Amino acid sequence: MMSTSAHAQIAGTTTAAEQDARAPDASADTIVVTGTRIKRADLNSNSPLTAVSESEIRYQGATSVESVLNKLPQFTADANENVSNGSDGTSNINLRNLGNNRVLVLLNGRRMLPQQAVDVNFVPSTLVQRIDVVTGGASAVYGSDALSGVVNFVLRDNLDGLRLDAQSSMAQHDNGNAYLHGLTDAKGYARAPSSVFDGGKTDINGAFGKNFADGRGNITIYGGYRQTQAVTQDSRDVSACALDPADDAGANLTCGGSSNNPYGLFTLLSGPNKGQTLNNTKDGQHTWVPYNSSFAYNYAPTNYFQRSDERYTAGAFAKFKFSPLAEFYGSFMFMKDHTFSQAAPSALFQGTTFTIPCNNPYLSASQATTLCGPAAGTSQTQDTFIGLRLSTPRRDDLRHEDYRYNVGVRGEFAKGFSYDLNYLRSLVRYNETYMNNVDNVKAQRALNVVNLNGTPTCQSVIDKSDPNCLPIDVFAAGAISPASLPYIFSNSSTQSRNTQTVFSGTINGDLGEYGIQSPWADTGIGIALGAEHRRETLKFTADAIAQQNGTNNSDGTISVNEGYGEIEVPILSNLPFAKALTINGGVRYSSYHNQQDSTGFQSDFNAWTYKGELSWAPSSDLRLRASYNHAIRAPNITELFGSVFLGNVTATDPCAGSKPTASFEACQRSGVTSAQYGSIPECPSGVCVQQFGGNRAVKPEVGDTYTIGMILTPRMVRNFALTVDYFHIKVSDYISTIPPSLTISQCGSTGDPYYCSLFHRDPRSGVLFGNDGYVVGTTINTGSLKTSGIDITSSYTLDLNRFGKLNFDLVGTFLLDLTTEPLPGLGSYDCKGLYGYTCGQPTPKWRHQLRTTWAIPGENQATLSLAWRYLDSVKLSSLSDNAFLTGQGSIINRKIGAYSYFDLAMTSNFTKNLTLRAGVNNLLDKDPPAIAQGILSSFGNGNTYPGVYDPLGRTIFIGATVNF
Repeated sequence: MMSTSAHAQIAGTTTAAEQDARAPDASADTIVVTGTRIKRADLNSNSPLTAVSESEIRYQGATSVESVLNKLPQFTADANENVSNGSDGTSNINLRNLGNNRVLVLLNGRRMLPQQAVDVNFVPSTLVQRIDVVTGGASAVYGSDALSGVVNFVLRDNLDGLRLDAQSSMAQHDNGNAYLHGLTDAKGYARAPSSVFDGGKTDINGAFGKNFADGRGNITIYGGYRQTQAVTQDSRDVSACALDPADDAGANLTCGGSSNNPYGLFTLLSGPNKGQTLNNTKDGQHTWVPYNSSFAYNYAPTNYFQRSDERYTAGAFAKFKFSPLAEFYGSFMFMKDHTFSQAAPSALFQGTTFTIPCNNPYLSASQATTLCGPAAGTSQTQDTFIGLRLSTPRRDDLRHEDYRYNVGVRGEFAKGFSYDLNYLRSLVRYNETYMNNVDNVKAQRALNVVNLNGTPTCQSVIDKSDPNCLPIDVFAAGAISPASLPYIFSNSSTQSRNTQTVFSGTINGDLGEYGIQSPWADTGIGIALGAEHRRETLKFTADAIAQQNGTNNSDGTISVNEGYGEIEVPILSNLPFAKALTINGGVRYSSYHNQQDSTGFQSDFNAWTYKGELSWAPSSDLRLRASYNHAIRAPNITELFGSVFLGNVTATDPCAGSKPTASFEACQRSGVTSAQYGSIPECPSGVCVQQFGGNRAVKPEVGDTYTIGMILTPRMVRNFALTVDYFHIKVSDYISTIPPSLTISQCGSTGDPYYCSLFHRDPRSGVLFGNDGYVVGTTINTGSLKTSGIDITSSYTLDLNRFGKLNFDLVGTFLLDLTTEPLPGLGSYDCKGLYGYTCGQPTPKWRHQLRTTWAIPGENQATLSLAWRYLDSVKLSSLSDNAFLTGQGSIINRKIGAYSYFDLAMTSNFTKNLTLRAGVNNLLDKDPPAIAQGILSSFGNGNTYPGVYDPLGRTIFIGATVNF
């Protein structure tokens, strides 16, 4: 229970912590150190290695492994359970803030799922023995996708007995923020409850294993169930309303809202009053008045702050050793996950141009005159945006079914030589149904209404193009008949099928068994040789409604054949100033073939990756290590062939509004006409539209990683260890998109034709939202990413004699830079210590976790553990003087102060077979920072950054493990 993350960080020294970096079966032929294919009992890691033990997972009361990793300073929060609108239901991990697609995720040393469909929900947390994290490129060892590093989940797959585990948790929060109360009161919005208990989680797991044939065989089976209750944003002060700047300077915040309101907004796009934005009056009369902020709709309350989720896992592991020459093994793993995201009710959203006949019988005389002028009462039509909010929340039904199985044979075929042949197959099925959403085609039919014998009737009923059409009255608040309302809704559905097939073979050899070694070393040269064939496929389909909304079908296949080799050469050992001196090298050749059957497209490329490592221990007290990795990341199927679609994105159009902040000359470069300038509607609620999707022309990224570090274990200070590692990672031609905020700012300020060409304004209105207005943000090879910093870990155990032991474990990272070059040769920006807009989630200069654990003496073997999580302060990126980052500032959100969280946990071996645990995370119930919604970018939700900061308050958990 005392082995926590910092202990295993120094795995590879001659301390007991080294055992934490090895596989459960510590025999010489199964030793596995993540980051190398060489297997040898005395092997040390030459790359920085952090390992999270199962005790750390228990101390955190975690039911999802990504939440454990996100607390480590090397990780930045990614897709998680607190992201709702726009979520695909998965959870991902982001190492070094280089993106989830640049970290390779393994299970027991092998790829987990198809790279484009990785979901760490698949990992049964109760079976995790440890999590190894290797920093820096590892493509020479594992192939593509390991530019930022590798995360290897090592599972307990060889039980002998029965293990049952159950845990329950709840979030508790006191909503006492007087400032935020004042904002909701000022708008007449409902306050969050004064105190809440919600967000319950239940996790039940069981596993049974049996050794047989005198220990030569083992079968382990497991099953689990996890349920997470939904939390809506109206339950927290920070998210009870959508926060906006109260003024241009951002001196304060105010409760904002959407102009798509329940009364009904109209922006006239043609006719005598073109450009006016009007609203139905609140009294239900067929009367228009100029729109103002009093009509704004608070869309926050029904949004999820934590998604509801239900997950089932099951699987089995088996192995049988017939002889030293042949041990057969295999596994099967399954997950079924069902989650919902929820957002505010749908609407006839602005951005879709609706055509209204001037003789629509629901128009009052004054409305018809305003809309049509002299043509009122005729069959002439006029175009308008409509912003009419309905009453039923939109829900996204997200279902995943994941399968993974592998079979193999391994053994020793000669003295010092072993082999491993393996077949791996994984399959991810994804189904999404978007419910309670307005079908704009049906809505247009329901608006195209004429008077037929005194009865308002759809024109499509008259001409029999849609006999089911029911007319709607949108020209007065609350005037739509409940009987007509269901007609305009249509669910949309998309499905995808992702597969991964891997054939691999590896030979390991200890040449020392044949006397091939340095004359000054005690051990021989170790080698690993191997080959691998990997094939990944994608099949994505969208139904007619989804395609109508801008989502297209897609498919693709990636095949790769690879050969690799690695060598470990001990040069010196047990000599003065050379307790050990070792070098390691590796190389991999990859041949890729990409194809898309639906279009006949094909492409091929080849790549070399390699690494070199050095380890020098001048004494038993000190070991120095350095490494260089040249890695690649081939574009995955989604980046190559992913469906092109439109999606919401936080952005501000400087050319919108009656008084645009950008000049006409600047706006003209983005496609604004003189007739549109000064009358373009603003993106509703600070949400514009971006075009996403794959690009078949994308080429591989190239990454170079340098690390240098030391491991200090002084004999004169017992039970103390310290590691310090410097890392430098640079990714060239990185595969990404241009952030829309950057596209907008650079086109306006520099007039660069590249950025300006990414605008696709609605030709009729000039807007950047709806189905015809967007900023192009499909996948491309951009410039470069670079990050560097220093990881510091330390562990010390103090013997308190009869009072037990006190252990201190520290993991910290000092960030030196996080630099992005959007396009080659056109400048760069550094997001170190910044957040918001282009920089996105906070990137503190310093983060750490310090865990202090007291091992309490006594027959119950209890522990009491306190963790201190610290995040340094960050500044708003738009206040930087860098030309790429400058933009709209804020006084109140100019800085997020330093954050400290304290987590308390205890465990007790209540009986020989029963271990109890309980704890409180965020013990002091610290509020997350309240941030204007327009500042937030990816993975922001509820006016804050969940995953970086604790969004729900304190979390209380209790659990038990029974072993028989």
